[in-house]
Amino acid sequence: MDSASQGVVHRTPAVEGLTEVEEEELRAELAKVEEEIVTLRQVLAAKERHCGELKRRLGLSTLGELKQNLSRSWHDVQGSTAYKKTQETLSQAGQKTSAALSTMGSAISRKLGDMRNSATFKSFEDRVGTIKSKVVGGRENGSDTLPSSPGSGDQTLPDHAPF
Repeated sequence: MDSASQGVVHRTPAVEGLTEVEEEELRAELAKVEEEIVTLRQVLAAKERHCGELKRRLGLSTLGELKQNLSRSWHDVQGSTAYKKTQETLSQAGQKTSAALSTMGSAISRKLGDMRNSATFKSFEDRVGTIKSKVVGGRENGSDTLPSSPGSGDQTLPDHAPF
């Protein structure tokens, strides 16, 4: 067995400067403070139980308290300088983005208009119109036949044509 387990107390350098009477007073005070801490913990636990019982009788729930705390916290966040600066910065960024997208949309519309008025597009549009009139032309006259080229027989379109 070592000497500590036999009840022999080793003195630390700080304790070596104390007299036995001073050390005993400090040990007694320490024991008293530790006892007060235990008592205060017991009193706090009893107060918390009483508080919980009062809240239960008043119909206050933990969820309600949580909602109230979150609401209060959100209100505090909204009032903070950092939140206000962030909100202002994001608002400005949104306005600038909106303006940029509007400008870009106008430019695209203008370019598409220019393209539609170009000779190449007009030529393409005319060709598509010609092909459409050849394909659909016979139907518009009330017939289900495709226009035939010379030397081919007339062919009737099936009733379930996808067009």
